[in-house]
Order: sequence, then structure tokens, then C-alpha cells
Amino acid sequence: MAIWVDADACPKVIKEVLFRAAEREQVNVTLVANQSLHVPPSRFIRTLRVAAGFDVADNEIVRRAAAGDLVITGDIPLAAEVMEKGAVALNPRGERYSEATIRERLTLRDFMDTMRASGVQTGGPPALSQRDRQQFANELEKWLRQRS
Repeated sequence: MAIWVDADACPKVIKEVLFRAAEREQVNVTLVANQSLHVPPSRFIRTLRVAAGFDVADNEIVRRAAAGDLVITGDIPLAAEVMEKGAVALNPRGERYSEATIRERLTLRDFMDTMRASGVQTGGPPALSQRDRQQFANELEKWLRQRS
């Protein structure tokens, strides 16, 4: 089992948590992005650079993720697609998506897209809090324990 990271939008602090876990648990972590990334030297951490373009990194993660893998992403459609393949999807705030929550998130995402398209300023998500970081670390730890 492996960890795949939608790395273009993943916060640095979350990547650092993943780097430590990769070394400690000897699990492969692959950061997928359309730009070069700097990662610590490790036999468990690698980057995969894809071409620039809409959903290119997402499509590559969907193609490579397998049942039981963990995918780190805040992208709701990507989370839904990898879950269909049997992978686990976790966002950088520590929310582990389920069949019930992913449908709700897709509906909310579509609603917000409609609002933005009609000119409503919706703002972005709040900054990542210490509580979010801890929740992410806790959910990552649960996945790591379940895989053994």
C-alpha cells in the first residue's frame, strides 16, 4: 500500500508530517504535481512531475492509485474517483471521506461553483489550524495502523 499526494495544493506542514511518517513506517509516499518539488532524500519519498494542465495530476493519481492506498487531496472529484477504486481519501484538514460525506461534498462543491459563476464572492477556506494538523496526523496514524 502506498500514499499518493495531490501535491500542488497540499500545505507544506502536511507534507512534513507525511515525510516523517514515510521514514518511520517505511511506506512509499509519492507527491504528484505539475511543478518540481523539493523533498528530503529518502528511499520512501518520491515526486512525480506531470505536464501542466487541467486535472493532469488528478488523472495520474487516479490511474496509479490502487485499492487500500491512501490519497491525500482536498479535491472532491479526485477523492470520489479514488474511492471508487477502493482507495482511502483524506484531506489535508484530516477529514477522511466516506461514501456519505463525499456525496455531500460534491453537492456543496457544485452549489459553490454555481454561486461563483453568478458573481457571488464566496472567499476561500480558512487557514490550516493546529487542530486541523492534529486531526490529519491522527487520521494518517489510523490508516497506517490499519494497513499492518
